[in-house]
Amino acid sequence: MKKMLNRVLLSSAVLALLAGCAGEEENVVMAPVPVVKSEFTPKTLWKASIDKGVGHYFSKLSPDYAYGKVFVASRDGIVKALDPENGKEIWKVNLKEDVSARLSGGIVAAYGQIYIGSENGVVIALDAETGTESWKVKVEGEVLASPVADSNLVIVNTSRGALVALDQATGSQKWTISTEVPNLTLRGDSQPSAVSGGVFWGTPSGRLAAAISARGQLIWQQPVGQPKGATEIDRLVDVDASPVIIGGTLYTIGFNGQLIAIDLRSGNPIWKRNYSSSTDMVTDGGRLFLVTDKDHLVAVDSRSGTELWSNKRLEHRLLTAPKIIEGYVVVGDSEGYLHWVDRSSGDFVAQQMVDDSGFAVGPVAIDGGYVLVTRDGDVKKLTIKK
Repeated sequence: MKKMLNRVLLSSAVLALLAGCAGEEENVVMAPVPVVKSEFTPKTLWKASIDKGVGHYFSKLSPDYAYGKVFVASRDGIVKALDPENGKEIWKVNLKEDVSARLSGGIVAAYGQIYIGSENGVVIALDAETGTESWKVKVEGEVLASPVADSNLVIVNTSRGALVALDQATGSQKWTISTEVPNLTLRGDSQPSAVSGGVFWGTPSGRLAAAISARGQLIWQQPVGQPKGATEIDRLVDVDASPVIIGGTLYTIGFNGQLIAIDLRSGNPIWKRNYSSSTDMVTDGGRLFLVTDKDHLVAVDSRSGTELWSNKRLEHRLLTAPKIIEGYVVVGDSEGYLHWVDRSSGDFVAQQMVDDSGFAVGPVAIDGGYVLVTRDGDVKKLTIKK
């Protein structure tokens, strides 16, 4: 699988996610694994597995930690709740026959349930305590991004440009907002963010949209990128990253677009900087950490947009979205390495080879450590604390 993932990289890493753009490819070179003198070696606390994982597919099924359980899922339809202390299985559900699987959007825990979407356009709710199916509904388009829960709703962004609100208890559809979808888009969608009764999401047409959660009323849209260039690939402007909210400011980034700070109330830009990405960002409050379309890891001051540092030594290694784990910025790559970076300097502090199947998603912090899931479905809890 490692050879299959790394055989050819396109003109930027995210272009490997495109649908229908053969003939406009350019080979690029993956940066070699940086030589890092690790300051620590993580300790493995337990190991488990989740079927075959997501394999080489796009599915970004990140674990979720809630209700005293670690929830994990495979693309083929196995969903498990694990004990965070020892990794033992609490319950297991097989959705293979029920929904033909192809799970891709999720996992999100809320309202005593977990919610998962699929490439078949199905959203499933499972009881968090028992795994019993609460409801299952069909929506318009693939569900590639995780839902968000707000105002007793589960809000889903689909590949057809539909933002759909479902009743958290019954799955009944409450409202839909439709946005334009260009002929060619990146493989992926923006996970919505919700705060103070508002929901915010990126669109394939290069905009950041805002709506009132309770009734699905569109409030404003702000351009993040404008289509430019002669080819359809040049004109891609998807906003696939999940918006980040700090206080009264929202931050979003687009492919072939910009990193923008936006006032939540008015929708007006506060500052703009030239970065291109389709990957989720993470923040520690004062700084934003992002992975660009060339897999450069960058830190930006959240108040001014000033670049604080840029680490380019992981170029084209197909990085996961950055996470903050035990005080460090952490990314995984397609060859199965986990890279730990100092938040203040951008320097490497540690590196581990975990599994050559690679990572589709980064680690998730839980009590007493963090959980990793590899593409082949290995699940591990580790800690760097002595």
